[in-house]
This record gives sequence, C-alpha cells and structure tokens, in this order.
Amino acid sequence: MEASNTIKITYREALKQSLREALQKDDRVFLMGEDVGRYGGAFAVSKGLLEEFGEERIMDVPLSESGFVGAGIGAAMAGMKPIVEVMTINFGLLPMDQIINNAATLLHMSGGQLNVPVVIRMGCGIGRQLAAQHSHSWEPFYAHVPGLVVLSVGTHEDARGMLAAALESPDPVIIFEYTSMLNMEMEIAKDVPELGISKAKVRREGNDISIITYGTGVHKCMEAAAELARGGIDAEVIDLRVLRPLDEETFLASVAKTHQALVVEDAWCSVGFSAEIISRIMEKAFYELDAPVKRLCGVEVPIPYPLHLEEASVPQVKDIVNSVQKTLKP
Repeated sequence: MEASNTIKITYREALKQSLREALQKDDRVFLMGEDVGRYGGAFAVSKGLLEEFGEERIMDVPLSESGFVGAGIGAAMAGMKPIVEVMTINFGLLPMDQIINNAATLLHMSGGQLNVPVVIRMGCGIGRQLAAQHSHSWEPFYAHVPGLVVLSVGTHEDARGMLAAALESPDPVIIFEYTSMLNMEMEIAKDVPELGISKAKVRREGNDISIITYGTGVHKCMEAAAELARGGIDAEVIDLRVLRPLDEETFLASVAKTHQALVVEDAWCSVGFSAEIISRIMEKAFYELDAPVKRLCGVEVPIPYPLHLEEASVPQVKDIVNSVQKTLKP
C-alpha cells in the first residue's frame, strides 16, 4: 500500500513548520517579536523554537513596535534576514512610520542602492472574540503603499510555503496570518511545492460567476461554492493571495469566462480592497460583464465582542450564497 502524499495539519502548525524550515535553511534568518521566545508566541506559533535555535535566533523584544520593527529594518539593510512578528494587526499601527517612511521608501530614496529584505508577520482578521482593539482586517491600509509586497495567507498550503518565498524577496514583505484559522485542520501535500508570491490562484474552477476574495474569505467562499454547486450554480473562486503587487490578470481572465463577479472581504466596505478590484474590472473588463459587479464586505462598525454580533459583522457562508443567488437570479 502506497504511503499517502498528504498530511493533515493545523494552520498554526503549518506556520510553525515554515518558520522552523527558514531558520534551519539560512543562518541569517532570525525571528524577533513580543513573546515569541519563552512564551512561545502569542498564538503558540513559535512554541519550542527558542529551545531549538537559542536566544540569538529567537529574540523576545520590549513592547515597542516602532523600536523593534525599526531594528528589523536595520538588520535587513545590514545583510540579515529578519522575520519580525507584530502580534496583531492593530498593533501594526504603531510601527507604521517605520514601515511606510523607511522600509517602503529606502530603495527609491537611495537611488536603488539600499534594499530592505525584511519580512513582517502580523496576526490579522476578525474572530475569536478579540473585540475592537485586537481584531480587524486592515490589509487595505498596507496594500495602498508602493514599495511593499503584501501577502494574505488564506490557505494552509500558503501558510506552509509563503514564508520561504517572502524571504527571497529583496523588498519588504508584509505577511498577514489569520488568527481565526489557527486551529483549523486541512490536508496539504507532504512535500511543500515552491510557491511564488506574484500570482493569485484559482482555488475552484467554475463557469457561472467569479467569487474573488482573500484571507479568511477563501475557506468561506469555497464552502459557499460547494453549497451553490448542490443547487446547480458553478462558482469559480479566486484567492488573490498577493494584495500588492496585485495580479489582475487572473481575476480579469476569470470574469471574461464567467461574465459575473462578486468580491468578498471581511474589511470594511468604504475605501476597501473590493473597490479596487471592482474598479479594475470596470476599467479593463466592462464589456465582458452581464451584470454589475457586487461586493460583500464587513459591516462598518468597531468589531463587537459578543460572538453573535462578531459573526454578524463580517460575511458568512450563508451571506455569500445569498448574494450569488441574488446576482444570478433571472
């Protein structure tokens, strides 16, 4: 009997394996962040790595995001390969000056002489009742900034393989990891394929409508597509994966095939990422459309703490199904 070529793994363990592999592969790689060492990471993603690699490679830092992100930028400029962990995306507001005014601009301002190959990981997304100061989907903030590469880890496959590709980038990379998915189990290939960080991915082929999403929207849209299929609707699901630079070729090709589109994101609707996707579709694929593009986004409120309100504040599977059915209704 042949051994299985797949393994069942949690999202958390996939992230941990990618970190361990990166540290084993290159002595220049080190991890720094709040509680990443002795505590094992706020979400247990780096648990055990301090004992394996020591304090010079797994660095606990003071509670000063601007300070330690700045240190990571300096280390990257000096030839190291730092992985800087910012505990949650809400705390990512504190080092915005370092990320936007330094990491994103130094290549340009030095006339191409200074690369900043720093990787910054942030816990992101809405869920687990973390409330309004620890639970948001602010990927659009960072995707707005030239000079950054912005990645959204919406699948276990990407959780296992994206970090290696990010560490090969000469430019600063922001990786968004989703805390609500940490305990979720999925089957992935035992042997990690080489993953690029320049292309979106068609997660499910379909002919009736293109559902375009990222982050936690991926598994919800896949579940919705399976439910729609039982009702005779063949939905295609596009995982954007890379929010900057945006791979428009993949989702425009999908729209040209299905002639209908729905964009799904947990982030707030106003000035959200979905608006950018819709604008590009209207500018470059307008005559392929059979109906207006729809979007399904988070409700514009600070994220509530009570579970039922938290769930109501972002698109759920039933909302995606209903939106597709209304879009395709004759």
